[in-house]
Amino acid sequence: MAPPQFSAAVLALIDKARIVSFATWSETHTPETLQLLQAADDDRRYLTDADLAAIDPISLAPVATFLRDHATEIIDEARAEVLAQFPGITEPGGGLYPAERATACWRDFWQFLRCVTYGIAGQRADYTSLIGLDYMNQLYREFQVPLPAMVAGLQALKSASLRRLENPESVAVYFDRLITDLQKFT
Repeated sequence: MAPPQFSAAVLALIDKARIVSFATWSETHTPETLQLLQAADDDRRYLTDADLAAIDPISLAPVATFLRDHATEIIDEARAEVLAQFPGITEPGGGLYPAERATACWRDFWQFLRCVTYGIAGQRADYTSLIGLDYMNQLYREFQVPLPAMVAGLQALKSASLRRLENPESVAVYFDRLITDLQKFT
């Protein structure tokens, strides 16, 4: 199947819809650490073990590592929760139909969890970009993304992640930040 063809305006929104910003982190992190984090975000990848070892303070690095290493099962659990809460969402007439729309949604779950791990690794809950989130909101409106399902999915990512952690209260705030930001879309 050929990839979808998007207008120049949509392609610009996709490029600008960046959830993460490290703009306020210069007081607590070195330029080298910020460059490392930005490079990971630019590549849209989870932090590597080497990246995590280089970030100070690193006391929550094991949590970021754990979430990265268990991302597939966490996302699968969140997907199952969304499908249970929104039966028919992937069927004709549902907000995640056809299959390409559902695939994009599950890919966003992967990206959401990735971004949360940046906040955890840097121990900064202020990891979201209001400007990038505004572009994401515009993009979601353009594609008529079912926002209640996306928020439910992010809440399910949080639940699935916290259930797996020994100290869940230490990282709940990082999920809450993104959930609150995404809820503003609705």
